[in-house]
Amino acid sequence: MPELHLTTCFYLWQAPCCGKLYVCRLCHDAEENHQMDRFKVREVQCCECQTVQQAQQTCQQCHVQFGEYYCDICHLFDKDKKQYHCQDCGICRIGPKEKYFHCVKCNLCLAQDLRGNHKCVENVSRQNCPVCMEDIHTSRIGAHVLPCGHLLHKTCFDDMVRTGAYRCPLCMHSVWNMEDHWDQIDKEIAQSPMPTEYQGATVKIICNDCQAHCTVPFHVLGMKCSGCVSVCDIYTLGVDRLSGPIFSLFPIICIDYFLCQIADKIN
Repeated sequence: MPELHLTTCFYLWQAPCCGKLYVCRLCHDAEENHQMDRFKVREVQCCECQTVQQAQQTCQQCHVQFGEYYCDICHLFDKDKKQYHCQDCGICRIGPKEKYFHCVKCNLCLAQDLRGNHKCVENVSRQNCPVCMEDIHTSRIGAHVLPCGHLLHKTCFDDMVRTGAYRCPLCMHSVWNMEDHWDQIDKEIAQSPMPTEYQGATVKIICNDCQAHCTVPFHVLGMKCSGCVSVCDIYTLGVDRLSGPIFSLFPIICIDYFLCQIADKIN
């Protein structure tokens, strides 16, 4: 019998794939070379009286309760966390249910304050987290919804913020309101005029936040979008999107060196 990882566990799942007993599907998957389909679980063994029986909330022999919450679809036993089974998601969610709604297009449950107040991305929860590349939909880690509509694990978002990253890894859209940051960059640009020979230079950009295509004055610290208040960081935007008279004589491989030279002149 496998070692019990949870002292409060009163049952063992009988894996429908191999017939072995495990505390949970994660313990099974860590030990075996295949995955357990929890939806196909039919029997559990009571840890108090060792009776193997149909999966249910209470032992039919000794009447011990296997879990305060039990889902007969997911075969989830747990403490009461106001869980509910979402038929559209196909899994159980931590509630309470009345604080969440299922967005049909995004295909996941979201907090009620996001109803009509988020950007829909079709089947977004079925994509892996772009930071850790792990599953989001069935993860036990909560998801963070970005303004662009993409999802990250909450822990991955927190790690990203700690490292100073402020753009969605997928579309480069700002992950929060950046107006104060853009104002600071505006002040830095005003205090750092370009060398005389480059002051009339312009560059074509595609704004990461509003997707506007515009031609704006070039500056090594960033280019302000004429369609919104966002400042496009040239390294974030990508040098392959830069165009204009300054760059017509320079191969792409030389542009980073060229920008460093301008920065030295400013400083």
